[in-house]
Amino acid sequence: MTSRRIQFHAFDTSCIMHQSPGLWARPGDQSTRYKDLDYWVDLAKLLEDAKFDGLFIADVLGVYDTYQGSADASIRRAMQVPVHDPVIPVSAMAAATTKLAFGITVSATYEQPYALARRFSTLDHLTKGRIAWNIVTSYLDGAARNLGMDRQMSHDERYDLAQEVVDVCYKLWEGSWEDDAVVEDRENQIYADPAKVHPIEHTGTYFSVPGIHLAEPSPQRTPVIWQAGTSTKGRAFAARNAESVFTVAPTPEILRGYVDDIRRVASEAGRDPRSVKVCTEVCIVTAATDAEAQEKYEEMLTWTDYEGALAFYAGITGIDLSQLDPHEPLEYVDTDSARFALEIFSKADPSRTWTADEVAKFVGIGAMGPVIVGGPQTVSDELERWADEADIDGFNIAYAVTPGTFEDFIEFVVPELQARGRYWTDYDESTTARERLYGAGQRRVRDDHPAAKYRR
Repeated sequence: MTSRRIQFHAFDTSCIMHQSPGLWARPGDQSTRYKDLDYWVDLAKLLEDAKFDGLFIADVLGVYDTYQGSADASIRRAMQVPVHDPVIPVSAMAAATTKLAFGITVSATYEQPYALARRFSTLDHLTKGRIAWNIVTSYLDGAARNLGMDRQMSHDERYDLAQEVVDVCYKLWEGSWEDDAVVEDRENQIYADPAKVHPIEHTGTYFSVPGIHLAEPSPQRTPVIWQAGTSTKGRAFAARNAESVFTVAPTPEILRGYVDDIRRVASEAGRDPRSVKVCTEVCIVTAATDAEAQEKYEEMLTWTDYEGALAFYAGITGIDLSQLDPHEPLEYVDTDSARFALEIFSKADPSRTWTADEVAKFVGIGAMGPVIVGGPQTVSDELERWADEADIDGFNIAYAVTPGTFEDFIEFVVPELQARGRYWTDYDESTTARERLYGAGQRRVRDDHPAAKYRR
């Protein structure tokens, strides 16, 4: 078996409580510094010093208000509210680093692609090509109501809309400005040749965008496309568009099914299936020894928040477990919220009986992803097992406490992974986010990516 290098990204969001309800209150946790720019700059420096591939920043639009029919529990427990815009701190983090990439979550459901394309081109310029867009479609009805709709679109229609959003962006990024449109002729005071700047003349189901792209071509033109969706429709969207897919599953065996399906559909769409990279979420609790790590984990469990966990689950699934017997087995119910979450708990692992109480305990640390507890060797063994058995490319590490989870991983696990050849000791010559995926020199989307057909 070959020992491929594993990619590692830190997983964070611009709020107090991200994936471990209640742990923000544990001494030493710095989650409440989310509104302090120094927190983000310090985190970026920490990650780059440790040679992380990138920082993946999640986002949510709206409030988790399904639990007990109110947002009170989410507000009381800081369950992803208050939450800031994930885009704004990136310029400062990029200025403090030179290699770290940034994956930014922006919902395609509530964006005008003409303005969105400019925002990402600006970031791609300012970071010298270290930007990725994680495309989501949002899942909260409250977001739709507060952004001009009576209720959210159906799950599948949100992906239809997202496809048109990205198609418009592809046209703007790849087809509006020719490679040699910018001439910078100071003698004749001509910056760009208008004959080489083209309106895209897009007319579609949801958008009419006739004009030119407002930004000149950035280092990558199209930012690296991430996609975080594991439903059937989401996997199809990812297989067509994503260069890297962020998914979550309770076991490597179940994850392998997702991975194989995504790559199969990518191949059917005319793409090299190996060009679609896959990362999964994991939370790591580690220390110098297995015993110390287990002791740390048990102590963390005393800080987990039952109400916050059920508010989180209700928000992403649309199901309020407060109305059920906490010990009654759950059944699969189809909703228009985040279907992957329902599948994880009621379909994906048939060997386990899920109850409301078990869901709350599971979500308490690491939310939807698995939690690995152990010393350096144990954690490294388990990460290698997931990477090899599921045939994935890397991990997005969710924190239990911040930045402590990342600091512990760097101190205890990184040296062990480096000794095994699974974690690099220094960055390579690649400078852009896409080169990090495909190798130095591959700054533009691959020829088999759907954005490439809009090149002039």
